[in-house]
Amino acid sequence: MKTSIIVAFLFIVSVTSTYAQASDSSTFTRQEQELVSLSKDKWQWMADKNVDKLALLFHDKAKFVHMSGTWKKDEELEIIKSGTIWYKKATLHDTAVEITEKTGIVWNRLTLESVVRGSDAKVEFTVTEVYIKEGGNWKMLALTFSSVRDTHVIKH
Repeated sequence: MKTSIIVAFLFIVSVTSTYAQASDSSTFTRQEQELVSLSKDKWQWMADKNVDKLALLFHDKAKFVHMSGTWKKDEELEIIKSGTIWYKKATLHDTAVEITEKTGIVWNRLTLESVVRGSDAKVEFTVTEVYIKEGGNWKMLALTFSSVRDTHVIKH
């Protein structure tokens, strides 16, 4: 009897814990999920060096803040196209999103595997992406890389 009570208690605790974790990290509105999906697509387009899709996503006044400098849309597209920076794989660990009127911000904590000027790199980042809704479409205004420890947490 005592064993049954302990097993039941442990089962309830584990189910409650699993539910709490899932609801904290994966509850997005339809509009927030749209931005989260767009952000994920962007990482794949960057890995694929698909500058045509990226050119449509990036706002003409977009800025890109990297560890080595800040530049504009045309420079970012050329860097991706030429392979000066090849965003090989972004492994997302956590994503947060907030939308206010026509502005959306996505924070991704990720491990980025890349090739930078011919050298392999694997770095932990929190990347901040700022979007504006124009004509029914999201356009990226800013992308900022912040180097962080692998223990970094995004507050939701």
